Amino acid sequence: MLEEFKHAFQRHNNGHVQLIIINVAAFVVMGLLMVIFDIAQVPEIFSIIHRQIAIPALIGDFIQKPWTIVTYAFAHDLSGIIHILFNMLFFYWFGRLFVEYLGSDKLIAVYFLGAFAGAIAYLAVYNLIPFYQERVPGGGMIGASAAVYAVAVATATLLPDYTFFLLFLGPVRIKYIAGVYIFLSLLGSVGTNAGGNIAHLGGALMGFVYIKQLQAGNNWGAWITRTLDWLRRLLSARRHVKVSYRKAAEPRPGNPRSPSISQDEIDTILDKISDGGYESLTKEEKEKLFNASKK
Repeated sequence: MLEEFKHAFQRHNNGHVQLIIINVAAFVVMGLLMVIFDIAQVPEIFSIIHRQIAIPALIGDFIQKPWTIVTYAFAHDLSGIIHILFNMLFFYWFGRLFVEYLGSDKLIAVYFLGAFAGAIAYLAVYNLIPFYQERVPGGGMIGASAAVYAVAVATATLLPDYTFFLLFLGPVRIKYIAGVYIFLSLLGSVGTNAGGNIAHLGGALMGFVYIKQLQAGNNWGAWITRTLDWLRRLLSARRHVKVSYRKAAEPRPGNPRSPSISQDEIDTILDKISDGGYESLTKEEKEKLFNASKK
């Protein structure tokens, strides 16, 4: 399993799967901790851990735990599997389509922007609107829903007429799927999970605005991509490579060492990388791509 997870993080344009793995791993770890502390009869320890991850509704509490604006978007309700299951399925369907057109970097950026927008909407209603101030949840908010809604609405904004085939319903354009989910969240904004549904709407709005800005030439998520790239470089271990030199062998007449490669062949290889990652290439295709890169 560890090898499969490692491979998932090495594949090109695989951001949707990587985020799903992180969410599932967080769910498993939190579930194990809950069971362990319950058996040890110290559930209050797990409650303390949970409060360090969930985003609180009151702005004063949030200021003391600002990291929760990120951590809440990778945690899910542990009372059952429905919460994380539907979130990750919904995210996979839309995320896979998003990656196909805009790539993993932008997908990850939209995920984080949606989480931030959902958190801001959540904090705003509970601290500014009297109706919600009387209904402040004690446990805070967790869940990737705001981030997932951002990705779903961004995809529907980019490709509104793209069709998904749904069980019992048949072909449905994704703009209608996104619209139904937004409407359901609007109805739920005055229900028992009001804060969560408000966060959904905040994430959905961010997904729409992100694509409109991207189409206008403004990438709102570029700073997130740069930040994550910096963190990867910071955390990755530097490898000491021993360099040796040798005289290159002369190519034999009639059998050149670096045969020419056409643009069509390069495009075919790049398409294959986009679909299956670099590891899906044959040895000959890797060599052709390497030789082409030196020209």
